[in-house]
Amino acid sequence: MRSVPGAVATGPQRSRLTAPNPVATLPVLSVFGELKTMAKKHRSKNSKSKIRNSQPLVAVLMGSKSDWDTMRAAADTLQQFGVPNESHVMSAHRTPALASEFAATAESVGIEVIIAAAGGAAHLAGVIAAHTTLPVLGVPMKSDALNGLDSLLSTVQMPAGIPVGTLAIGKPGATNAALLAIAILANSRPALRKKLREFRAGQEKKIRETKLD
Repeated sequence: MRSVPGAVATGPQRSRLTAPNPVATLPVLSVFGELKTMAKKHRSKNSKSKIRNSQPLVAVLMGSKSDWDTMRAAADTLQQFGVPNESHVMSAHRTPALASEFAATAESVGIEVIIAAAGGAAHLAGVIAAHTTLPVLGVPMKSDALNGLDSLLSTVQMPAGIPVGTLAIGKPGATNAALLAIAILANSRPALRKKLREFRAGQEKKIRETKLD
């Protein structure tokens, strides 16, 4: 896993998000030159994953630690399918250099899909998408002021040429972002495609067997 403040590799061995360091201590000046080397040294391996590549394939990003209550649904869904992933706290506004440098180096360390969540102005997904050609999936966070509508519009209204695949507000969006990331990865991984089909079949079976009292 990248050595980034507020980061955690989600898998059988780790499930809690560590508290982010104060902004003043963020290594924004040295991140670009060190991320690739540090990632190789510090990535946690998911020994139970059936995907051969044990390095994280999906990065789950969020603007603040408070978003983890929602974004845990994305990490848990990825873990359920055995997809190696990592989670980080970074802000498009408070740590712009860290966010842009993370995005610029993500592909070089094996990340294939990025899920980015933020509330309010919610520019994180857009900033990430501006610095990478990897698929970026945005999850708007529910906000106190406008109940998440501000986050939704800020995430979905990207200019033509820099796409962000925007999901629903809150936990449903976090879960579906993970499932969409899994579908993207499954295009080149038959075993993962099979698991996704089994998941869909399980959902159908549950509904068909539903009985009303």
